[in-house]
Amino acid sequence: MIILKSPRELEILRDANKIVAETHNFLAEQIVDGITTADIDRLGEEYILKLGAIPSFKGYQGYPASICISVNEEVVHGIPSKKKVIKEGDLVSLDIGAYYEGFHGDAARSYGAGQISEEASRLLKAAEGAFFAGIKKALVGNRLSDISYEIQQYAESHGFSVVRDYVGHGIGREMHESPQIPNFGPPNRGPRLKAGMTLAIEPMLNAGTFHVKTLADGWTVVTADGKLSAHYENTIAITEDGPEILSLL
Repeated sequence: MIILKSPRELEILRDANKIVAETHNFLAEQIVDGITTADIDRLGEEYILKLGAIPSFKGYQGYPASICISVNEEVVHGIPSKKKVIKEGDLVSLDIGAYYEGFHGDAARSYGAGQISEEASRLLKAAEGAFFAGIKKALVGNRLSDISYEIQQYAESHGFSVVRDYVGHGIGREMHESPQIPNFGPPNRGPRLKAGMTLAIEPMLNAGTFHVKTLADGWTVVTADGKLSAHYENTIAITEDGPEILSLL
C-alpha cells in the first residue's frame, strides 16, 4: 500500500531530510587521502546524533554501521572498516539515513577523493544527471515507470549502465515503503503519481556492465566486472506544483 503523507507529516520529513543533507555536506569535507571508512562512519554518526536524530541504517536488518560507504567498484551497502583507507582518486559513495520524530530521511551521493579520473568524473555527473532527468516526470498523474524510463535513457545516452538489482523506494515512517522504483524499464507502467507520495529515487550507474554481485560479508554489492559505480539519491515529495526535493539544502 502506498501511504500518502499529510502536510504535517511532510514538514517532519523535510526536517529529517535536512539533517541528512547537512550530514552529507559535513562528510563531503572529510573524504581525503588517508581517512578510513570507519572514521567517516564515526563522524557521520556523531553528527546525526548532534542534530537530534538517530542513524536510520544502524542495525537495520542487521547492518552493522551508521553510514553505508562504498568505494570504487562497490555499488551499495559497503561496510565501514578501520582497514579500508581512502586514497587519492577514489570514488566514495555515502548513503545516509536519519530517523527524526518518527520519520526517515534518505539520500546518497558519490564523491571524489581529491583528483579523480575523467571517467570517474563523467560517471559522477551522469548519476546526478540521471536523477534530475527522472524527476522531471515526477508529476501528479504520470505513472511511476515514467521516472524509471527517463533515468535509464539518460544514463545509457551517456555511456553508462543502470543497476537492475537495487531500486528506489517509498519512504516515511518506514525506511522502505511501497512502491519500489526501478531505474530502468518502459514508460507508462505502475501506479499513478499522487500528491503526498514521498519517494527515495536513487540511480546507481556503472561504468561497465549492470550486473552486480554480493561479497562474502553478505552486504557489500560490487560491480561484476570490477569497474566503477556511482550512486545519487534524494528523497522527494510529489506535490500539485511538481516534485519537491527534500534532501537538498
